[in-house]
Amino acid sequence: MSDDERAEEKELDLTSPEVVTKYKSAAEIVNKALQLVLSECKPKAKIVDICEKGDSYIREQTGSMYKNVKKKIERGVAFPTCLSVNNTVCHYSPLASDETVLEEGDILKIDMGCHIDGFIAVVGHTHVLQQGPVTGRAADAIAAANTAAEVALRLVKPGKKNQDVTEAIQKVAAAYDCKIVEGVLSHQLKQFVIDGNKVVLSVSNPETRVDDAEFEENEVYAIDIVTSTGDGKPKLLDEKQTTIYKRAVDKNYHLKMKASRFIFSEITQKYPIMPFSARALEEKRARLGLVECVNHELLQPYPVLHEKPGDFVAHIKFTVLLMPNGSDRITSHTLQELQPTKTVDDPEIKAWLSLPVKTKKKGGGKKKKGKKAEKGEGEVEPMEESSNDQGQGQE
Repeated sequence: MSDDERAEEKELDLTSPEVVTKYKSAAEIVNKALQLVLSECKPKAKIVDICEKGDSYIREQTGSMYKNVKKKIERGVAFPTCLSVNNTVCHYSPLASDETVLEEGDILKIDMGCHIDGFIAVVGHTHVLQQGPVTGRAADAIAAANTAAEVALRLVKPGKKNQDVTEAIQKVAAAYDCKIVEGVLSHQLKQFVIDGNKVVLSVSNPETRVDDAEFEENEVYAIDIVTSTGDGKPKLLDEKQTTIYKRAVDKNYHLKMKASRFIFSEITQKYPIMPFSARALEEKRARLGLVECVNHELLQPYPVLHEKPGDFVAHIKFTVLLMPNGSDRITSHTLQELQPTKTVDDPEIKAWLSLPVKTKKKGGGKKKKGKKAEKGEGEVEPMEESSNDQGQGQE
């Protein structure tokens, strides 16, 4: 085996500057895609059109990179754009025939991902379709998710354990009289792996167990926090709403139906590893074929889940690189002004928020042109009534 091949076999991580660059390039694209999606969110806009614009932007931007390299570099959408409204919790990315539109006052959860050479950056953001500050219980849910994200950013660091984060985010949500939604997992990210084995549970309960794990330097995580003013136990109401799937690479089965074989062959060619939307497949044939593929576990579905009507649900997701000089949150978006009804006085939560994100500043660090101060560089306050700092860190 040549030295080149040996190097190939070694798992690539953040010790390689090229890997860090690819993560940050993917993050820059997905942050801009999120900005574009937000600008398209207007009353009466069709959800499917907005999702398609988000995915198209990611495809275009990644397509223009690494064009002239000898070895083909895979790049594109790592998670299809989802736009889940009000009490819908996640994974709503409808088919082309869907006519659902946004309405004034809707709470929008946007979720999307981009990858370059399999190095993945994901982002999730919540926005209320209205002018002026967000108030009441909607503000509580968003503030709870944001403050929990800021706490998680400070606890996902080398030496800390996944259980520490699970307990902390639940405590933050409770301070806003909200619940962390069950079944949401924060995964380690690796090259071409969006759901790595190291996992942070959103809520620990007897049904969902994960192995204890300790965070280590040079790892990457997608921290995924969903809060609700309801009971935090979302339900699958209609399997037909599911449109996002991922190929289960470790499963094999000889499909019986011609439509299933056709669709599965197309999926294997076009989407061998990353999650994809059934919108990209021919609709009638896809509906038929996907069922058999899912029944035999060749595809892993990402179901559309719902809290009860009237519940407010918020979602914040970010990608963090555990660098030697501290944590680098590479995906985020500024929130609207929030005026939550709750004030957080808990000393433990305040102590978590005062923890540093960077361990040591290297002298003469360059500022990126045109970039705002990174979120969460230093101490932040919990989000309180009339606060307008959106839980942002100050550099």
